Formats: sequence, C-alpha cells, structure tokens
Amino acid sequence: MGAFDPNDDIYQDLAFRLLMNGPVTLFWRTEVLTSTIEDLAADGYQIVTLDASAWASDADLHQSVATALDFPAYYGRNFDALNDCLSDVAERRYGWSPGAAGLVLILTRYDALARSSPRSAQLLLDLVASQSRVASLFGGRWMCLVQSDDPAIEFGPLGATSATWNDREWPAADRVVE
Repeated sequence: MGAFDPNDDIYQDLAFRLLMNGPVTLFWRTEVLTSTIEDLAADGYQIVTLDASAWASDADLHQSVATALDFPAYYGRNFDALNDCLSDVAERRYGWSPGAAGLVLILTRYDALARSSPRSAQLLLDLVASQSRVASLFGGRWMCLVQSDDPAIEFGPLGATSATWNDREWPAADRVVE
C-alpha cells in the first residue's frame, strides 16, 4: 500500500493521522496504545512489538530488533549495521509480511532504555524515522509507536535531514571554480 488517497477522508484514517507528523509517535497510556494497535491490525498492518525494558545492553537491543525483523545471520550488531539492515527493511527485503498494509514497530516501556542508554534510545528512533522515509519512497508505510511509562519523556529531532549536494557535484572538488 502506498500513498494515501486525498479524495478519501484521510483525517479519519488512523495511519494517516499517525504518520502526518512523522513516523514516530509517543504513547503513555497502554490502553490508548492497545486500541491503536488493534485498529491498525484490523486495517491490515503488520505489528511487531518489542519490550525495551528487557534490554540491559545495546547487545540486547540489537538481538531483539534482529530477531523481530528477521535480519540475516551476518548482521553486525552495531548501529551502522542496524542502519544497513533497516534500509533493507525499508525496501521490504525482509521484516515485512507480503500484502501487509504497512509495518508498525511497537517499542514498549521505552523509558527504561532512555534512562539506561539515552544515546542508544535516540539513535534507534532516529534510524527508524530515517528508514521510514525511505520506505515511503518505495510505497511502504512504516511507523513506530513508542510507549513510555514516563509521561514527560522527550527525544530530539528524529530522521532530520539537511540540504545536500546533488550526486554529480557532491565531492567538493567538483565545485571548485578555476
């Protein structure tokens, strides 16, 4: 499933409302998250749930994500390798069920990771947000719902991009006037 149809009442579409402000949405009340998950599942979205409170280390985080998204055995279990594998998920090489309306990654009790390893918590969400944007280029809808027991949890910008040079003038040497 690709783009939303502007002729539909898109503001009644839960997935549209979740994605319109970015691919990562925070939840505090578990009953609100549960209701959201049930509605998305009923609309054909694949739901992948991970409990971040079980991650005592980055190694636990990597193992859990790799298992849940069916990463290949050669996965390097570091954040560079995670980004590489998440790009394959964005292209639906693995991690997605055929025919799913989209992919919903649920991260519960994420405040535990944010307290124990704030950099890893920020980085994981940043990578997912960036790769969600890539998934949209391939017609995929990928969102991340983050449940926190801390109602005041905050994260920095996610999936932020800056203006970049085009691919033919990217090297600085190609922009030198002689």
